[in-house]
Amino acid sequence: KVLGHFFRELGALTLMEALRKMALMPALRVEGRAPAMRDKGRVRVGVDADLVAFDPDRVADRATYAEPTLPPEGMEHVLVNGVPVVSGGHLNAEATPGRAVRAPVG
Repeated sequence: KVLGHFFRELGALTLMEALRKMALMPALRVEGRAPAMRDKGRVRVGVDADLVAFDPDRVADRATYAEPTLPPEGMEHVLVNGVPVVSGGHLNAEATPGRAVRAPVG
């Protein structure tokens, strides 16, 4: 929704602003409580390799309340922890490299 609507259609955000709102800002918001989030939302050596390659001219959220599992358009490649889970726009349902991010109890 952010990339397709606010960045491309409305021009209300630059691409970098949109990416920051979707990746870095959520990580910054919770990293004080869940330290593992310090390795999210950033691209640098030593952090989790969660990356998305997308077509900014095509990216669009297709999910609706009636069909919440419709995949987005324009998401060409997705790496989670360095493992391809989407390649050429197709989901690899066998790949499950993600790990839960948990805050300490107490």
